[in-house]
Amino acid sequence: MIQPADRLSLVSEYYFSRKLKEVAQLNAEGKDIISLAIGSPDMPPSPQTIDKLCEVAHDPAAHGYQPTMGTPELREAMADFYRRWYCVDLDPKTELQPLIGSKEGILHVTLAFVNPGDAVLVPNPGYPTYTSLSKILGAEIVNYNLREDNGWQPDFEELERKDLSRVRLMWTNYPNMPTGGNARRETYERLVQFARDHDIVVVNDNPYSFILNQEHLSILQVPGAKDCCIEFNSMSKSHNMPGWRVGLCATNATFISWILKIKSNIDSGTFRGLQLAAAEAYRNSEEWHHQANIETYARRRKYAEDIMRVLGCSFDPTQVGMFLWGKIPERYADVEDLTERVLHEARVFITPGFIFGSNGQRYIRISLCAKEDKLREALQRIQQVFA
Repeated sequence: MIQPADRLSLVSEYYFSRKLKEVAQLNAEGKDIISLAIGSPDMPPSPQTIDKLCEVAHDPAAHGYQPTMGTPELREAMADFYRRWYCVDLDPKTELQPLIGSKEGILHVTLAFVNPGDAVLVPNPGYPTYTSLSKILGAEIVNYNLREDNGWQPDFEELERKDLSRVRLMWTNYPNMPTGGNARRETYERLVQFARDHDIVVVNDNPYSFILNQEHLSILQVPGAKDCCIEFNSMSKSHNMPGWRVGLCATNATFISWILKIKSNIDSGTFRGLQLAAAEAYRNSEEWHHQANIETYARRRKYAEDIMRVLGCSFDPTQVGMFLWGKIPERYADVEDLTERVLHEARVFITPGFIFGSNGQRYIRISLCAKEDKLREALQRIQQVFA
């Protein structure tokens, strides 16, 4: 009998892939579920971004294969973006690699740096793909704890006590998802020192620094970080372009050459229209960023906070990003006791924190990627069940 590869036994179907099938069935039954689970921005990119895409699409010469390393226009725009917002200088020819989203970058970086049997440090709680792709590629997962009482920052004393002899990569994500813990200069400085001390490459995933956040930090702002760190950034959240699949990888020229060696054997460059439109989006004004990602999400956040209060959950009001992370009341034995009741009785889909790791088992996550009328209705439905 034909059997799947052994690696399939190491992972399960992605939670949202499985759960959205259930939600679709409930909707087919007329339940009209309001989804506050997934962080897919529901606002459009800037008008000039869309105009540029249409303009290039009408060019008969624009539809051929594109270089895997990206067009010069896109790499230049990425470098300008980092210089403008993060005060980080990057050589667009050698220190930047466009990505088909950060998830692709996780795959390519792991393939470029980690041999089967090597270990990677993964945050708990953290983005599930750090774990699943590492497992698929034969790496050992070494979890490190993020805790609420430490602002969801790494505990460096605990890290130093671990066996780091086989660790090749450390995944970090600031501003943090799912917890909303903000980036801190001190954390970045300690991460760079940790990387140097242990010959570990720190990969910081940084797609949330423009969402409800006035300060834009990058690990590459730390002197010497480029020698031992990699940073991902994505247009999905900051520019309302999740379906466009445009991200970047920034680091030193040697690391970029290794990553490109992997990437060039896996895929080709994306459509020229997407690349040139993304370059246009990187030039969005400060007013656009403020209105799209500060004012709009701030209004939505108030409804999410009210939902947390009705559910009896506690939360840190200083958290940033496009989610609200809250701790469930002690009366619930399990987080799904709450989230399943919210789904089936209030007809609102919110995310249980256990999918991000064991340290998320007592938490829920509410997405801000819904129009205010939907958030208002979700609040009313939950009040009817729980108030």
